[in-house]
Amino acid sequence: MTIRESLEQWEQDYLSPYASLSVNSKGRLKPEEQCDIRPVFQRDRDRIIHCKAFRRLKDKTQVFLTPEGDHYRTRLTHTLEVSQTARTIAKALKLNEDLVEAIALGHDLGHTPFGHAGERALNRVCPFGFEHAEQSVRTVDILEKDGKGLNLTYEVRDGIRNHQTIGKPHTLEGKIVRLSDKIAYIHHDMDDAIRGGILTEADVPKEICEVIGSSPTERLDHFIHDIVTNSMDKDDILMSEPVAEAMTKIRQFMFERVYKNPIAKSEEGKAEMLMETLYQHFLKHLDDLPEEYLNLLSVGEPREKVVCDYVGAMTDRFAIAVYEDIYIPKSWQR
Repeated sequence: MTIRESLEQWEQDYLSPYASLSVNSKGRLKPEEQCDIRPVFQRDRDRIIHCKAFRRLKDKTQVFLTPEGDHYRTRLTHTLEVSQTARTIAKALKLNEDLVEAIALGHDLGHTPFGHAGERALNRVCPFGFEHAEQSVRTVDILEKDGKGLNLTYEVRDGIRNHQTIGKPHTLEGKIVRLSDKIAYIHHDMDDAIRGGILTEADVPKEICEVIGSSPTERLDHFIHDIVTNSMDKDDILMSEPVAEAMTKIRQFMFERVYKNPIAKSEEGKAEMLMETLYQHFLKHLDDLPEEYLNLLSVGEPREKVVCDYVGAMTDRFAIAVYEDIYIPKSWQR
């Protein structure tokens, strides 16, 4: 028996009957030989961590555009917090922690620079639209490894595609990540907003605090405990009605006070203009695209989609640098 087979046997003996077992995976887009050490979901997790799109997350906006200060979240730290929350829930429910971690680490690989401002801009100008969950799947299927993709399992790709509020993941592990994404951004976006002077804890409505706590840490702890308690030994991932209602209310509060705050979002119009301008530029100057994107054009990928692939994959810093290089005049040097 290989190490992988012994780990697969452990899953069958120990995990919940509702868990997604590695040995029962629906497989990959392209069949490949199994690893003798790692089950398939652990192998997917490793591929995601080592891919270029994952490394770029460190310089992509979460909520505040390129904030001054070392302690504001980025898209990478958001991803790690989603993973930590999801793994805590999965471990308590005896679900597949490797699958949860792979989905969580991969769920935002297709996110644009400048957060949802960048996404809105590309969705507005691209005739095919642009949606970051679908782009995350496109990233792991096609864009990584010079067009070869990461060849992830069906279950990980399904969880990535369906991680947003409207999504309907086909595994309990995907459902955990879907909820953990919301829990993580509510927790850390409020923490960052308080740090940035956009909010104070006293601004949070008392009716919410009475249900889920009066600090970001208390609320995070309350959400996790509520999900574990209500999902134990069930073929679903559930919240109690009062906590689910409190989550809806606190999300509405965050949209009103932070996500649409004119001070916090004052630079987003510029970011959207920058993204639209870069898109139009590369649409007219396809030869300026890197070779890996030209290769996509050569196999018949639509040029609008390929330009979105390139511009959408940029980090905040790189997008600004490219814009400056194209449009900002440089001082003459003799």
